[in-house]
Formats: sequence, structure tokens, C-alpha cells
Amino acid sequence: MTILVTGATGTLGRHVVEQLGRTGHKVRALTRNPAGEICLPDGVEVVAGDLARPQTLAAALDGVSAVHLLGATGYDHTPLAAGPQIVSMAVEAGVRRLTVLSPGEGGELAQAVRESGLEWTCIWPIDFMSNVLGWAEVIRKSSEVREPYGNRRTASVDEADVADVVTTVLAKGGYAGRRLTLTGPEALTPAEKVAAIAAATGREIGFTELTDGQARRQWQAEGWPEDGIEFMLRMWATVPDSVATVTSAFEEVTGRPPRTFAQWAAAHADAFRP
Repeated sequence: MTILVTGATGTLGRHVVEQLGRTGHKVRALTRNPAGEICLPDGVEVVAGDLARPQTLAAALDGVSAVHLLGATGYDHTPLAAGPQIVSMAVEAGVRRLTVLSPGEGGELAQAVRESGLEWTCIWPIDFMSNVLGWAEVIRKSSEVREPYGNRRTASVDEADVADVVTTVLAKGGYAGRRLTLTGPEALTPAEKVAAIAAATGREIGFTELTDGQARRQWQAEGWPEDGIEFMLRMWATVPDSVATVTSAFEEVTGRPPRTFAQWAAAHADAFRP
């Protein structure tokens, strides 16, 4: 079985490529710049292609049995406009199984996937634990995290756990027509995550909650683009209660409980040390 992984150099994609490689499957990794430094395991076939330009994907899909497809791109998670065309190309190429990183609700891509006849599964992580790596530099320099909406709780999931699910579904199937919402075992506030990082590093690290205005000024001083600032404030101000709901989907697929944030922090402690 040859499996194509889109987003192969991203947060999740790297783990999916590595784990598929360990299972003995032939892995094809899609990247816009195969000549760049992408640091993928030996034996992975790296191919050029751009999800925004479906005409570049024909060779990447040739001979592929299963595909992991990103459902959105960019920091603001813009839905993949070419998604329906890519799904159609996958069908024509003989692809049988498809995982989509998408909540699978509404939109042209979701409709195309449902109507494709493929053995499809939508996989949606509530939030990657690795998103807190955005704190790494400020923790190393000042031992303090400053953010708005400090009472928000998210049931963040280890990206390696998400890759476990993607890999299992791609390689073995069994979850056709399902939407798997993946979480960690607990919902934590930013302050609780900071405390876990402090415990993992053996350092004193504080958390200060900001108002919207304070956050905007801080991010402007750090050089954030205005649309990025507004996106983050809008997103955090409208976080639904559902992101704090812990699901059993990971354990259903893998047979083991998901990793805790404390375990993730211990494994990545060096990123937060000076």
C-alpha cells in the first residue's frame, strides 16, 4: 500500500509520515518545495505538489491507495478551496481510503467527501498540545506567559496521539463514514498548562491574564500582523464550551488512553529551558 500524506512537513504530518514508515507502508510525502530542508525519514518518497493548485497533484496521486488530506490551510484555517477537485482526482486515481483533517461538518469539501464513494474518515483534534510551543521563547526569556481569556479550558491532544489515529485508520480502515473528534484526557486552562511546564522544567513560570487591549498592544509590539491579532482575539472570545469536552475517540481507535499534558510537557521540556 502506498499512502500519500499532505501537509507532510507540518506539526501533524511529520508524525504521520514517521509512524506510517515504521509500519512498513510505502509513504509518499507531499511538499511544495521538495528541494528544501524537510528532514523526513529515510525511505520516504518526497513529491512536489501544492494543494492550492490541484493540477500539480496528478503525479503525487498516481498509484496511491490511501490519502491523508488537509482540510484547511494557513494560521486562520482557511477551508481548502480546491478540496472537492482534489477528492475527485483521488477517486479517478484509484484511491480507496481517505482521512481528512476536518470537523467534517458543512462546506463543499465535506459534501464532496461524503459523495465520493471513498472509505473516508474525518479526524478533528480539538487543539494540539504543541500550540503552546508559541510560549517557548517568552518562557525562556522572561519566565512569564501573558495572554487574554485565561479562564478558557481546552481538552488539548498530543499531536503524536492524533498521528496514531490517522495512521491506524489509513493503514487498517474500520472507521468509514465516521467523524472522530480527538482530545486529551483533561481540559486545562492556560495557567494550568503553564504550571505543568514549570513542573516539567523545574522552573518558576507565571501566568498573567491580559485584557483585549493589553493583548493587542503586546502583539503589535511583537510584530504580529493585524489580521492575525484580530483572528486570535475573535477566536478566543468565542471559544465554545465543547472544546472542553473530553471524548473517548482516541481510546476507541488505539485501545489506550491519550497522553496527558504533563507527559507532553515532560517530553518537550528542553524547548522551554534557557
